[in-house]
Amino acid sequence: MADHLQASVSSLGSSLQLLDSSISTLDSGISDFPRLCKVLQTTRHFELLPEPTLREAQQSLLDEITPSIAHLLSLASNHVEKLSRREQGLRAKCELQEGRMYSNESRQPSRMRSAYGDRLQSGGASGKAAKAAELKRLMQKKERLQYAVERLELQSTQRERQLRKSMAFH
Repeated sequence: MADHLQASVSSLGSSLQLLDSSISTLDSGISDFPRLCKVLQTTRHFELLPEPTLREAQQSLLDEITPSIAHLLSLASNHVEKLSRREQGLRAKCELQEGRMYSNESRQPSRMRSAYGDRLQSGGASGKAAKAAELKRLMQKKERLQYAVERLELQSTQRERQLRKSMAFH
């Protein structure tokens, strides 16, 4: 029986050695396991979506942005039209002022004297002074009336523009 017991003890000892050897082999094999888990782990860099989902997202963005873009375009268009009308008004005003300036240059006293000088020379000294005063008064009245006509014409063109502007918005 001692032999059998001795054989069991030796068999148990060799089994223990084999188990130790297996444990050390397993230990060396799995000691790098956390790193291997990290290396072998899959990472999704891009999320793949089905094409209908992508189209729905694009359409919802388009539906959301389109009214804002249309509103901004209409605001910009209205502002451009307003600036265009203002430019036209300023050009008309400039032309009116240029016309006034040229008409003032053409109405110099030398031309008035030459036009009415013959009549003034025929009368006496007191008659000349009275006629000159009357002529001056009439020339001033004529200038005032010309300015009034020009001002009314300018107002008329401005009202026409305003009417066109109000008709364009309605």
